[in-house]
Amino acid sequence: MRKVFIEELCAAAAARDNIALIVGDLGYGVVEPFAQRFPERFFNAGVAEQNMMGLAAGLASEGMHVFVYSIANFPTFRCAEQIRNDVAYHQLPVTVVAIGAGLAYGNLGYSHHAVQDYALMRVLPHTLIAAPGDALEVRACVRYLLQHPQPSYLRLGKDEPACVHQSVPSVAPGLWVPLLAPAKARQACLSTGTTLQLAHQTLAGNPSLAAQTALFTLPLWSMHCKTMQAAQTQGFERVLTLEDHLPDGGFGSWLLEALAASGTQRCAIDLMALDVRVCASVGQQSTLNALGGLSAPALVERLQRWPDPPPTLSPAPKQPSTA
Repeated sequence: MRKVFIEELCAAAAARDNIALIVGDLGYGVVEPFAQRFPERFFNAGVAEQNMMGLAAGLASEGMHVFVYSIANFPTFRCAEQIRNDVAYHQLPVTVVAIGAGLAYGNLGYSHHAVQDYALMRVLPHTLIAAPGDALEVRACVRYLLQHPQPSYLRLGKDEPACVHQSVPSVAPGLWVPLLAPAKARQACLSTGTTLQLAHQTLAGNPSLAAQTALFTLPLWSMHCKTMQAAQTQGFERVLTLEDHLPDGGFGSWLLEALAASGTQRCAIDLMALDVRVCASVGQQSTLNALGGLSAPALVERLQRWPDPPPTLSPAPKQPSTA
């Protein structure tokens, strides 16, 4: 994902002279193509994330579209106040590029976990979250952000996963992108970010589940595109949201908020996210994901529950009249 991002950024910078990249003293082995081609627009801010974000805001206020690149925990929580005050409140075209979504850097310690970042970034005013699930979604998201400069958060995995899409998909904020659409599917799996790989591989290996489960990905979302969600859930009895984030304040929570606000919720929403036990754990990404409940067997077990009818709720007792 990182190399594809740099490819897209270099292509854009060759055509436009207002693209800049700032790193926090990391990214070597990935960012060199941009640094070598556009040295006057490449900055190493050092290990000083608050200053890095202030520099980005200053450049953006003068007409630059600035991409700030670092490991996910560093350009978010370490400089949350600067993102809020300097970027989001002023609606500046700064894209925070976070590498190592979820537990990708879990072997470096729990300080490197990115499992609360959706909760932080999605509440910042005017901020768009871009969470691609494969290299083609990376291209689609970067191209959208370049065409629509704004405060944004690009959340990338560390590895280069297999492509799920056959071509670069058409993406827009709040738009579900279909991948599997079996006839008369009663349930849908809605993924954002790198968990798309888990969803796609699991369904590909279980034809009976794939025959009754529609698979969608949502690469772009924000607080401002909640109104679109109710209509996209129509026709399904249940929607399972899948994310490498804690359930509180994450993607599934965002969808629940959207449907609650619409007043037209007609399907059950089932959240599949990381258990809080991962927060103080250290290990490889696959080990931590399994510890947190994100694995193919866990997803199969959750999907196999779905044909069961939801429980019937008893009507609420009538309140005595006070007239």
